[in-house]
Amino acid sequence: MEIAIASSSVFVYTGGRPFDPALPVVVMIHGAGHDHSVWNFQARQLAHHGFSAVAPDLPGHGRSRGLPLASVEALADWVGALLDALGVERAALVGHSMGSLVALHAAAQMPSRVSRLILIGSVVPMPVADPLLRAARETPDLAHAMINQWSYTPASQLGASASPGVRLTAMNLRLMARQPEGVLANDLAACNGYHRGFDAAAEVVCPTLLLCGERDQMTPRRAVKPLQEALAKVPGGARVAIIPRAGHAMMAEAPGAVGAAMRRMLDEK
Repeated sequence: MEIAIASSSVFVYTGGRPFDPALPVVVMIHGAGHDHSVWNFQARQLAHHGFSAVAPDLPGHGRSRGLPLASVEALADWVGALLDALGVERAALVGHSMGSLVALHAAAQMPSRVSRLILIGSVVPMPVADPLLRAARETPDLAHAMINQWSYTPASQLGASASPGVRLTAMNLRLMARQPEGVLANDLAACNGYHRGFDAAAEVVCPTLLLCGERDQMTPRRAVKPLQEALAKVPGGARVAIIPRAGHAMMAEAPGAVGAAMRRMLDEK
């Protein structure tokens, strides 16, 4: 569906079901250089099991109009505007990679509006290597190849896929290539420039789950512990779940396992 935020058209994928604000709402925020389609499996699963799935294309990404926002803070404010536009008072937030930083900051900024927080492939800070930042600005095709190399496990690089007939790395190349010029460079700079993650984590008060890919090279499990410890106000402490045999692109490499972990968290009373 399409909605308007600040006079700009925004595309929101709802998992194949009409959006119903009376159901528990789950907002899924994609990562750098991506769009809503990274959530296709999880959004459909939620939409057909009692939730209202909301997977927007961030401004300037996919089918959403406007310029891409240049900071995590601005994107977190935009998530609040998205909830307003949908008429939603309270929602669960799920974010992947850059989207996890956005979800984290949004949960800290508007604690009364966030019921659950699920951070997938997330660390703070989230520095981006200079060669990748430079490639994103100057030679996007090289940047896309670098991201593919670091996001997927060797099995996926060789063609293994949870979706028969789909080569995951080729699909991701096409996804990144169809984004408007400059989007990836903008997003990576936003990740690299975000230095408020620990402060934000200290303000989160809702139940929180950190999902980690067992073979994630971009946000490895060992780097997640400081974020887990910073989420000190979370009742019972932030939980960590490991997705076996998956890399950073775990929603694609292990869609069922990621969906099941999300459902367990969201179904808790």
